Amino acid sequence: MLGFASLVVLMFSLGMFSRAQVASIKQFGIWTAAIGGLLLAVMLFLTGRGPLAISALVLLGPMVWSWVAEGKRGAAPPPPGGSQWHRRPGADRARPSTGMSRAEALEVLGLKPGASAADIRAAHHRLMRASHPDAGGSDWLAARINQARDVLLG
Repeated sequence: MLGFASLVVLMFSLGMFSRAQVASIKQFGIWTAAIGGLLLAVMLFLTGRGPLAISALVLLGPMVWSWVAEGKRGAAPPPPGGSQWHRRPGADRARPSTGMSRAEALEVLGLKPGASAADIRAAHHRLMRASHPDAGGSDWLAARINQARDVLLG
């Protein structure tokens, strides 16, 4: 009879677990660990192992406290409209700096006035292969090439 009751409780728990959100499962685990740790400390005190209980609380307490604080930070609902509610549409797109003229951008990419968009992209690709920081180039030169492309393609 006890085995059947345990099986029913296990099936019910697994059903709830499968429908639960990750944040609630994480918070449940944190609280279970915290309460279990406190119960273990009380048990150690009651059996005469007080110094061991105190050392366990001192060592593990800050970790549990940080978990609880993290759970509280993550529990806040997002602002209306998602996390980007305060931005204008398109605000995250890179904007060409006004520090480079069109003629200077053509010079950086090694192009002549009247170059097509395909020519600009091809020159950008060719130069970035050689000057990208991952290929041993400099950050400054790669940024300059990107800026020239942005100025020319608008």
